[in-house]
Amino acid sequence: QVQLQESGPGLVKPSQTLSLTCTVSGGSITTSGYYWNWIRQPPGKGLEWMGVLGDTVTTRYNPSLKSRTSISRDTSKNQFTLQLSSVTPEDTAVYFCALAYVGGVYWGQGTQVTVSS
Repeated sequence: QVQLQESGPGLVKPSQTLSLTCTVSGGSITTSGYYWNWIRQPPGKGLEWMGVLGDTVTTRYNPSLKSRTSISRDTSKNQFTLQLSSVTPEDTAVYFCALAYVGGVYWGQGTQVTVSS
């Protein structure tokens, strides 16, 4: 069974770049048909899809975040990463990584990120 674990700083200052890593176990990040996602949930709000990295290394992003978002992968570590630039307090949220494939979705546990000076 695939497992995902998010990691990264819990506190980021405004205007900085947020970087999070999702470490994958129980499956390969290069598997065909696997799509690696980042999703977030601000306090008191619903889930917001941020972007996806496909098995051919193509990426798609939420249009509202596209100018600030980048998703990449490190196959040697079986990880994929999220970078969100120019953060503001409105980027405070629980950030999740997730695998979507024809059989369903696997989620990480989520990691809280607070943007504050």
